[in-house]
Amino acid sequence: MPGFTKRYSVDKLVYYEFFENVDLAIAREKQIKAGSRKKKEDLIATLNPRWSDLFETITG
Repeated sequence: MPGFTKRYSVDKLVYYEFFENVDLAIAREKQIKAGSRKKKEDLIATLNPRWSDLFETITG
């Protein structure tokens, strides 16, 4: 499918957050996007230090 994931060969889910409220989810996404790459990498490393693919954790 065309888009970001195809263009950048994204093939792993290394970080995610669940929200029950879409407005909170959008606010959090904007907060994360506004941060530096280093901050994003640190966030991932804190919760997923091996950068494992987490896709199976949400699909069961």
